[in-house]
Amino acid sequence: MSNAGEWGFNPLEDPSQDPAEIAKQAAFEIAVATGIGHHDIALTLGSGWGAVVDVIGKTTEEIPAEEITGFSASGIAGHLGTIRSVILPSNKRLLVIGARTHLYEGGGTPGFVRRVVHSVRTAAAAGAKTMVLTNGAGGIRPAWQPGTPVLIKDHLNLTGTTPIEGATFIDMTNIYTPALRELAQSVDPSLGEGVLAQVPGPQYETAAEIQMLRGYGADLVGASVALEAMAAKQAGMEVLGLTLITNQAAGISPTPLSHREVVEAGTKAEPRVSDLLAKILERI
Repeated sequence: MSNAGEWGFNPLEDPSQDPAEIAKQAAFEIAVATGIGHHDIALTLGSGWGAVVDVIGKTTEEIPAEEITGFSASGIAGHLGTIRSVILPSNKRLLVIGARTHLYEGGGTPGFVRRVVHSVRTAAAAGAKTMVLTNGAGGIRPAWQPGTPVLIKDHLNLTGTTPIEGATFIDMTNIYTPALRELAQSVDPSLGEGVLAQVPGPQYETAAEIQMLRGYGADLVGASVALEAMAAKQAGMEVLGLTLITNQAAGISPTPLSHREVVEAGTKAEPRVSDLLAKILERI
């Protein structure tokens, strides 16, 4: 296995390397470490979603992420640093990515976007046909209070980059699979839907920027998901996106923003989001 350390050299940052081949190597290492050669579904755990891994099924193997080629330990509070193989009540195999890499962690390093989407490409190489992406985000709709789960129906990629390399033209219409959104709403009819704006981060937005995003049609703002969803679409996966409102966005929130409130909102919402996600995964 190739251990890149926390933020040391990573083969994905070598432009001469094919990220698809590195993903295949990572999938092979996961298969060896877990004893499972094929996973049906993959789940990336974002801020506020970490606790669900203990209730959605039986974990049969847990691996420190940095032991797998291309992965690094998560340095963000509220994120797990592992990769798990879980067997669901439906007997399907779930690959749980607890160590998400955010674009802002790379500080503009060339090729870092490959690291951001490596987990998705690895999941596809491991056989997963469905990618469930979760995150915590700021709510732009005042009615969505912290602790509210929301379906992502579309996104605005405002990162200034893309995981799609070369003259590769991928249709991003309905990137978040309508049938999966319908399934989620059949589990919980109260689930709302919104457009997520992925911004570079790590700073929170100004009130003026939030008003701009609202004018663009955004309902949610965060620093993950869109790039990963694009990579999943390129890999031919079905995509479900779920956001937990962890705070109201700047200019809407009556209090200053901090990551502490993000973590606290996730902790308070654990029972609801755990039950919701368990029921959704059982029906996929």
